[in-house]
Parts: sequence; structure tokens; C-alpha cells
Amino acid sequence: MTTLSTHVLDTMHGLPASEVKVRLENSTETALFTGETNGDGRCPGLSAAVPELAPGQYALVFAVADYFRGMGVALPDPPFLDEVRINFGLADEGHYHVPLLVSPFSYSTYRGS
Repeated sequence: MTTLSTHVLDTMHGLPASEVKVRLENSTETALFTGETNGDGRCPGLSAAVPELAPGQYALVFAVADYFRGMGVALPDPPFLDEVRINFGLADEGHYHVPLLVSPFSYSTYRGS
């Protein structure tokens, strides 16, 4: 069984990023899940909606410009980062955690635990 979770951290403010819209897509860009992060920057609805994933290619898409606008950050038009798309592969069974650390002008990700 392969499971997936995510977590978004706002590196500009040093906070978990709440109410970030998140979408999980398969390799054909079909949405498997749409939701948003909670007050801890986590997306518990993801594992509830998609409890098990097959090996393959996926993407998590985060609406970061909307989030930063909601935080009162003045962004250029168009914003440098509108959506952050993380393409990743699931090769082995187990748990995959894909965190996003983001500011209006940069982001980082890694395979967490």
C-alpha cells in the first residue's frame, strides 16, 4: 500500500500555511483530489480522499499566489509564483510525504517521512 501526505510552510512569515488550495493529479492531469490545508499547514483530506495510490507519476499543485494575497502580501501582476506544481513518482510501497516550503519568490520540496 502506498500513501501520500503533504504539508505547506510559509517561509516568509515563518508559519504553517493554512487555507492553501491543493490539487493532486495523475499522469494525465486528471484531478484525484482538491482541497486545502488546515491551520497546521497539513491537508488531512488528501489521505482520506485518496487512501491508497498505485505506483506511477503524480503532481501536487499548490495555489500559492492566492494564499499570499490572502495574507495581505502585495504581489506583482502577474505574480512570480502563481501555482507551484511538484511532479513526483511513486515507485515503492510505503508512505510518501511531499512538503512545500514557499515564499512569494521561491520554493523548496523534498521527500519527507
